[in-house]
Amino acid sequence: MILAIPLPSLLLRRLRASVSTPVRQRPAPAGPPPINELYQARRLGLVRLAVLMVDDLATAEDIVQDVFAALYRRHGADLRTVTDPEAYLTSGVMNAARSALRRRRTARAYVPPPAGTAPAAEEQMLLADGDREVLGALGELTVRQRQVVVLRYWSELSEQEIADVLHVSRGTVKSTASRALTILRGLLGEPR
Repeated sequence: MILAIPLPSLLLRRLRASVSTPVRQRPAPAGPPPINELYQARRLGLVRLAVLMVDDLATAEDIVQDVFAALYRRHGADLRTVTDPEAYLTSGVMNAARSALRRRRTARAYVPPPAGTAPAAEEQMLLADGDREVLGALGELTVRQRQVVVLRYWSELSEQEIADVLHVSRGTVKSTASRALTILRGLLGEPR
């Protein structure tokens, strides 16, 4: 048994209209804009963000330009392969700004070595010829070798005391002193 239920006429008309007329397709969501449109739309905001990070307009503009260039090199002018190009650009600017700040901090932390100091003229005159040769030869040793030789023969410390001062083993002190004396003998032209 089939039951027929009468439908209101307004509902029938709408159903017939929807069946007889083609369904309108919603336009597919547009992909990301090409890179030149994205550059025009987002460049200024990204430069402002970079200026807030690095506090320098020229550096900020360079950062933004480099990030757009990297995006173009990696994905080309059509950004369909990038899920969210604006997020990509923002994170790229933030990372590049952090790198610029790291480079800046490293450059500021660099302290150039002090200019070589020259001994006074009187000091050179008071030294005997042999003493000048020994001081010149000491300058040819490594820092560790010089430390060991000076502590041993000038300060007259024992091997154990030198090891404690330099935070090395007693064997290291012995081998370093032996190498240093061999080098000094060779530089001063003395037989072993």
